Amino acid sequence: MQDYPCTLQELVEWFPSEEACSKYLSKLRWPEGYHCSKCGSKKAWLTRRNRNDCAKCGYPQSITAGTIFHRSHLPLQVWFHAIWWVTSQKSGVSALGLQRALGLGSYKTSWSLLHKLRHVMVRPGRDLLRGNVEVDEIFVGGKSPGKLGRSSEGKDLVVVAAEVREKGKRMGRIRMQHIEDASAKTLGTFMFQNVQTGSIVTTDGWRGYNGLKGRGYRHKRVPGSEVGDQALLSHVHRVSALLKRWFLGTHHGKTDSRYLNEYLNEFVFRFNRRTSRSRGLLFYRMMQNAVVVNPYGYQQIRKPKPANH
Repeated sequence: MQDYPCTLQELVEWFPSEEACSKYLSKLRWPEGYHCSKCGSKKAWLTRRNRNDCAKCGYPQSITAGTIFHRSHLPLQVWFHAIWWVTSQKSGVSALGLQRALGLGSYKTSWSLLHKLRHVMVRPGRDLLRGNVEVDEIFVGGKSPGKLGRSSEGKDLVVVAAEVREKGKRMGRIRMQHIEDASAKTLGTFMFQNVQTGSIVTTDGWRGYNGLKGRGYRHKRVPGSEVGDQALLSHVHRVSALLKRWFLGTHHGKTDSRYLNEYLNEFVFRFNRRTSRSRGLLFYRMMQNAVVVNPYGYQQIRKPKPANH
């Protein structure tokens, strides 16, 4: 049985009330059926406060506690429509566009909601990249060209990894991260968190990649001149060009360093699901993530984050 709506009309029909939204979240949180964490009973009463009260011992279990919806003042219906709107827009949305689409009262509410949804786009325990992987760094943001090389002023440094499939003709999944520097320690940490050991990793001649073999990777080094002549890092360069075009088109080139990783999370989420023909399935994946990620409050969003976060 299909567990998600496929059209906007179906979304409206599936979730006509807060109760319907609560039941859907409860099913996602307890896919094998509700069970009381205190007495083990499998029967509960759904209250108006998005809570399951055990029918046997009366122990209350909040459906939204510990999820992205935790302590939100917005109705669940607004959340559901926001997730549908974000996943149904191929090129993404701005906070102002989301505010207009949902009729939200303030830009602050829309901005906060959108950042929370970007946080949800990273699935806990997601699979690492593997096989043949290209890795390189790029600069994004800034109005002036700045200095050449890996010390460009006024710009943010981003490391990009892309899987290469079918003898280099197809691109697989990607990963991106805002980093403070291109040191061996920083790049090595990124690799460990995003690329499976044993993979063939192709990079340029930058010394920051010198320790990859010692970390368990099969390192293929391409000197800078060869990259320019033969485009051996073409997949990473293609992704980088698409990212910059996305920033210009959707966000008008405005990127705040404090929130850059959230924007990168959105781009990666959309790119890795670019071949999906079902917007409803993307909505379902977001909803699955929403009930397993930790709460992400406004103060957490506003708190400055280190580049390697």
